[in-house]
Amino acid sequence: MKILIAADLVPKKEEVNELFIKGDVKTLFNGVAELAENADRFIVNLECALTNEEGTIKKFGSCLKADPKCAETLKKVGITDVALANNHVFDFGKKGLLDTMANLERVGLPYMGVGENDTQSRKIYYVEQDGKKIAVVNVCEHEYSYALPDRIGANAYDPYLTMQDIREAKKNADFVIVIYHGGKEHCRYPSPRLRNLCREMAYCGANAVITQHSHCIGCYEEFEGTHILYGQGNFHFCWENETEMWNTSLLVELTIDESVKINFIPLVTTGNNLGIDLAKGERRERILREFEARNAELKNGKWKEGWHDFCQKFAGMYRGALKGLATPETTEEQTQLFAHYLDCEAHTDVWRELYPTWNQTNEK
Repeated sequence: MKILIAADLVPKKEEVNELFIKGDVKTLFNGVAELAENADRFIVNLECALTNEEGTIKKFGSCLKADPKCAETLKKVGITDVALANNHVFDFGKKGLLDTMANLERVGLPYMGVGENDTQSRKIYYVEQDGKKIAVVNVCEHEYSYALPDRIGANAYDPYLTMQDIREAKKNADFVIVIYHGGKEHCRYPSPRLRNLCREMAYCGANAVITQHSHCIGCYEEFEGTHILYGQGNFHFCWENETEMWNTSLLVELTIDESVKINFIPLVTTGNNLGIDLAKGERRERILREFEARNAELKNGKWKEGWHDFCQKFAGMYRGALKGLATPETTEEQTQLFAHYLDCEAHTDVWRELYPTWNQTNEK
């Protein structure tokens, strides 16, 4: 069995959205469409709502949506399964998420990672192919879209319940894949917390753990026989004036027989900034060479320096969120920015790196 796993897909750019509406698979996906033809399953993270709803939720950051007709093109390119546990699926509220689910159902695309409450959203996703049963646990960090006890939403990561779900999946399936939407955006390295939790997922029975959301290619390790990718990059997320980091990604190819083998296929945004294609030539070699160098840093410990340097680079932004708090003049926006940074695991990882306690520096 061959499974392709793609990261973030958002037909946000107006010209790209129009191509999705037209179903122009050739311009949008180029050589990726040919790969899809040879895969048994093709899973993608749809990081936006498919809706005509205009009302957005209150949040910091962009609200992302695309035309409902884009669902047809997802089906046309060969996508078979859609992951929805991410931080943008609820950008247009309950109506936007319900529209998204309905539009996927309309074209016959099953989805995972959402539910009518925080219990139903944890439902494990199973697929059967070639006599093998595969479980997929799709989960995201706490950033606006997650389900509540009394509200529909995405499956939120929990350090206890998520591990429980992985163990349950292992009992009922031959192989377990975890798609985790989290980690710090634009950072090539995992935080210490993220690395520990991905390794714990391996102990609980996951055969592959793929983290998304970072918008850049990170690094990879095999741990206790489990494939762990910390940062896949974008899949199809064409924006104007973006960097090489934003415009490159890895398509994950899992080959499953008696074990799980992994292959990484470098992708790039095309020169016209309307689609994606397979990376070729020196650019492909450079992407893989830099990826391998970061993989080596996971082994020799230098990844910790990379994580620390990243946090220091953005220290001013986080310190700014502390200014003016808990005073009579504090605005709701100031309070909510701090609450947002406190709620989301990736942001609290940065807090901990920037503000180590005395226990970290006391006598050793």
